[in-house]
Amino acid sequence: MKAVILAAGEGTRMRPLTVSKPKVMLPIANKPMIEHTINAAMNAGIKEFLIVTGYREDAIMDYFRDGSQLGISVEYVHQEEQLGTANAIAYAKEYVEGHFIVLNGDMLVSTEHISHLISRTEDAIISVKEVEDPSQFGVIETEEEKVTRIIEKPKNPSTNLANAGIYIFDDVIFDYIDKTGKSKRGEYEITDSMQMMIDDSCSVGYEILTSEWIDIGRPWDILDANKVLLENLENIREGTVEPYATLNGNVKIGKNTIIRNGAYIIGPVIIGENCDIGPNCFIRPSTAIGNDVHIGNAVEVKNSVIMDGTKIGHLSYLGDSVIGTACNFGAGTKVANLRHDNRNIRSVVKGELVDTGRTKLGVIMGDEVHTGINTSINIGTVMESGNSTMPGEVVMHKRKDN
Repeated sequence: MKAVILAAGEGTRMRPLTVSKPKVMLPIANKPMIEHTINAAMNAGIKEFLIVTGYREDAIMDYFRDGSQLGISVEYVHQEEQLGTANAIAYAKEYVEGHFIVLNGDMLVSTEHISHLISRTEDAIISVKEVEDPSQFGVIETEEEKVTRIIEKPKNPSTNLANAGIYIFDDVIFDYIDKTGKSKRGEYEITDSMQMMIDDSCSVGYEILTSEWIDIGRPWDILDANKVLLENLENIREGTVEPYATLNGNVKIGKNTIIRNGAYIIGPVIIGENCDIGPNCFIRPSTAIGNDVHIGNAVEVKNSVIMDGTKIGHLSYLGDSVIGTACNFGAGTKVANLRHDNRNIRSVVKGELVDTGRTKLGVIMGDEVHTGINTSINIGTVMESGNSTMPGEVVMHKRKDN
């Protein structure tokens, strides 16, 4: 069976992290999130992949190439314009035959679930997740093992089975995609195509997700996904650990990385290649540090994702944050990550202030941001790529200008 992975979108809700790369190439546990999806499918026995690309597709194609380095086959098809899931899947028509699985490149899904799906033989299977508030999702109505109706964001949902965006299709789906019109959102929805299949008495089933599933839609979702993936981290140390550094728990250290004396690291923590860590720094659990990163003297980092090439100068604090590539923290930069009243932190997504659902969140920082010494960054702040701060500046809101 071939896997079709949808990866054409930019991920506008992820800005500014997606300014230089597509959403699916954002790193989680030091690998692009789409690679975790591919690995889960590979472990379920899938060896052939088609990736539907679009925004900044070169980043995906340069990374995976033909897939031979992973022992798989990878093909690509370019989606001209993002017009909905049915439109995206339609691009696979000339590349698949019989049954195929559709996965989103921005979701974490288990090998176990994929294995269950690919063992089934119905005309279509939709994966669903039991959720507390199904009104925010597309939901399904069922009769025994069959889906009878798919409803988008119902005001009064009759079930709690929410569409998880993972499907099995027979290639008959393309006949129904061809007949699918635009939805109220102005997109071609695959659920509309599936409803036509149901109305024509095709066999459409469902599979309930019982294992871990994370839809990575907003920047702070990266922290949740990173924490989950690091729970299974192997304790591998390929770099150099000086004799007076302390490592507790599972800590993975890449080649040519040095952990200097006085560093105190509590796993799970992953550190990439060619990094310089310490001396006398404190790295706390659920932190992922990319390649070519410097963590200086007396720096504390907690539950954060730090991308390649970033330098965090001495006497700085960083917690519950996502930091882009090639950033530079001036000495004494401090990131706040907790409201004094312990209420949920709000942050900006697509120009709107939203409730993150988190009581701890630091900064979402784009690429190549430079902070002056003794900069203070408030909770939930979003800093655009290329910004800089003055020494001693307090950053309270989203910054659009230097």
